[in-house]
Amino acid sequence: MPNLELRSACFLWLMVFVAAVLQTAVLHAGEDVAWFRRDHGVAPEGVLLPTEFGEGEERLWRVELSPGISTPCLCGDSIFVTTYVAESKELATVALDRTTGKIRWKKIVPTQTLEAFHDVGSPASATPACNGTQVFSFFGSYGLLCYDVNGQLLWERPMGPFQDEFGASSSPVLVGNKVILNEDHDRDSFLMALDQQTGEVVWKTAREEATRSYATPVVFENHGRTEILVAGSRQLAAYDPHDGKKLWWFDGLSRIVDSTPMVVDGDIYFATWTPGGDSDDRIRMEPFPMALTSFDKNNDGEIGKDELPPGNPILERFFRIDLSQNQGLDQREWEKHALVFERAQNIAAAIRPGSHGPLPAENVKWNYRRSLPTVPSSVVYDGVLYMIKDGGIITSLDASSGEALKQARAIGGGSYYASIVAGDGKIYLINDGGVVSILKAGRDWSILGSYDFKERILATPVIADGMMLIRTDNALYAFRTR
Repeated sequence: MPNLELRSACFLWLMVFVAAVLQTAVLHAGEDVAWFRRDHGVAPEGVLLPTEFGEGEERLWRVELSPGISTPCLCGDSIFVTTYVAESKELATVALDRTTGKIRWKKIVPTQTLEAFHDVGSPASATPACNGTQVFSFFGSYGLLCYDVNGQLLWERPMGPFQDEFGASSSPVLVGNKVILNEDHDRDSFLMALDQQTGEVVWKTAREEATRSYATPVVFENHGRTEILVAGSRQLAAYDPHDGKKLWWFDGLSRIVDSTPMVVDGDIYFATWTPGGDSDDRIRMEPFPMALTSFDKNNDGEIGKDELPPGNPILERFFRIDLSQNQGLDQREWEKHALVFERAQNIAAAIRPGSHGPLPAENVKWNYRRSLPTVPSSVVYDGVLYMIKDGGIITSLDASSGEALKQARAIGGGSYYASIVAGDGKIYLINDGGVVSILKAGRDWSILGSYDFKERILATPVIADGMMLIRTDNALYAFRTR
């Protein structure tokens, strides 16, 4: 009998021990959380980063991969990406082994309707997020899907496509036990939170004044209060992650916002530009009665697409203004977008976050209005803000004062879509042609070197756990400096 009691006690102790180990494993996995630009583009201190990208010792592997422009999400021992095969119109979430690059699993999205998207873009553009045990993938063609790390579908929340001929690219981010998704399109824009475990909608906040933009939200601590920061058309706004309530806002961003803001030492930095938003090149729409006199040839009280003359700036943007999609602009549609053009501001700025309502003017530390980026997010590193404008124009500003420090051209010209990343005293910029320019960081920065992948690159590089991942149209590369 004593032996039986002893065995029972040992069994009970073993069960408690196993439960403790499992709980510790789950907690450890939960700490391994990743999403787009969570690090604001800056690698941790002490991480060594490469200066050579050829087939040398710093290249760990290169793996052929279907196209897509989502940034790799490194979480635990896996890397997650989304892909799009144009010939078969196949959308998928793919998991790769971080050590070898070998594909672990691939899950095809059961979409029936493929969203419209920009000629340069892809319907596989949103970056997955991972909490250590679950992977969240978003496709504007279908919606949000949640897998476990082994590829088992746990839940899905269909919600696309949206009214936007450029598609959807804002990526999911994670706050506590919620998945946060922002979708700003031509109509029915919203910010929403879903329960990570069930996919149920916790709250959904309409963004009625928002028009199309593609920036991913930022999670940050505002003096002890967690907030969700959303950069959208003409406005930067902070929301409460518990209930989706709008807390404070700053008016004065560009007409379309692609880049993600940065939070450094409690201050918020952003740089954004869209055609027609500069003071000397502003797109203007005359008052609607005057527009009717000029363009309404059939006197039906609307301005038809076929009534606008070739070269008119409104004709080029007709789809996004025509909210009803009836090929005619009524007074409400016309005046809504006229206000967008009137109030949009192309700007780089640093602000101190607000608390409630409109941001006080004194919270704006500085602003700068020249040589601004269109798509890529900028980076703040060691007190300097770095921006890259199409054509390869690099501009650096003092992060404290906004003073212009230096301007020069990168090795690669062309257009820039990949966001800037930094670390180990270096700044990395990549053009769409696949040319990497490496800068020696500093107030008087210099170009250390460059490398041409000879493959199109639109995805942002990722630095995590000492690795640098670079995704091209054809492959995924992994690098580590030993």
